[in-house]
Amino acid sequence: MPTPEESTLEAEERHHSYVSSVIPWYVRGIWLLFWVFVIYYGITYFLPAIQSELLNAP
Repeated sequence: MPTPEESTLEAEERHHSYVSSVIPWYVRGIWLLFWVFVIYYGITYFLPAIQSELLNAP
């Protein structure tokens, strides 16, 4: 193994290969369900509460 002073880019690259991971389909499904719930909650509960607070503001 070369010392840090002797190492080259090619020698360093040989031990550092990164492979990206593919997100599984069920994780994408969980995210989709999460965002569907966020939109449902926002329309059902958050927007009416904000409207009533803004209309009743002093």
